[in-house]
Amino acid sequence: MEERKERKKPWYFRWFIATVRLFYKKRTWQKEENLPNEPCIIVANHAQMDGPLTSQLFYPREKRIWCTGEMMNPKEIPAYAYKDFWSLKPKWIRWFYKILSYLIAPSAYLFREADLLPVYKDARIITTLKQTIAYLDEGKDIIIFPECPTVYNEIINELQRNFIDVARLYYKKHKKALAFVPCYFAPDLKTSVFGQPIYFNPETPIEEEKTRLCETFKKEITALAKELPVHTVKPYNNVKKKYYPKSK
Repeated sequence: MEERKERKKPWYFRWFIATVRLFYKKRTWQKEENLPNEPCIIVANHAQMDGPLTSQLFYPREKRIWCTGEMMNPKEIPAYAYKDFWSLKPKWIRWFYKILSYLIAPSAYLFREADLLPVYKDARIITTLKQTIAYLDEGKDIIIFPECPTVYNEIINELQRNFIDVARLYYKKHKKALAFVPCYFAPDLKTSVFGQPIYFNPETPIEEEKTRLCETFKKEITALAKELPVHTVKPYNNVKKKYYPKSK
């Protein structure tokens, strides 16, 4: 597929990125040699905003990042942001975060300019899957943060599974197994590390394959974290910093 031409980003987005770079220390990437020569799907811990922000600013290859579609719509941001980010805050301060959820609504226009691909949990997911394969065909990696609120261990939460349907459709189109690369973001160490690629097996029933892959991703991401020096883990759940766990 011919790669679509990227238009120049608007001035306000370029200004925003330049400003963020002034205050957000550059992250390093470890074990880049584990990235396959062909485009792949990166499966990573969310680390709250650090995972997506590090990916946008410093990822070493062309990419698209899966992002909840509501965050790209100014009308849908307030309800989604409050529920997903701040609903567990103490009751006495929730009024502030309800106001804040509306104040950040214009950020949707920044999200639209970033290297994001909107994801929805309704029938529009078909469009997301098709767009994902189109970007893979252009040679771009896809970065996905599939954690959900249920805790798995001190490193990572349980994973949503349906993103693996991309690999099934990719194989159907190309008769080629798609590679998934586990990745661990360690904001405390200002680094991220890639694991060995894990390939989709089209011969296994899809639900069994989803289980196998998700269990493997969780174990591999945990192992990547524990190979690093002892550090504070930034969890998916937005809890107080004093409750952040240690990697060992």
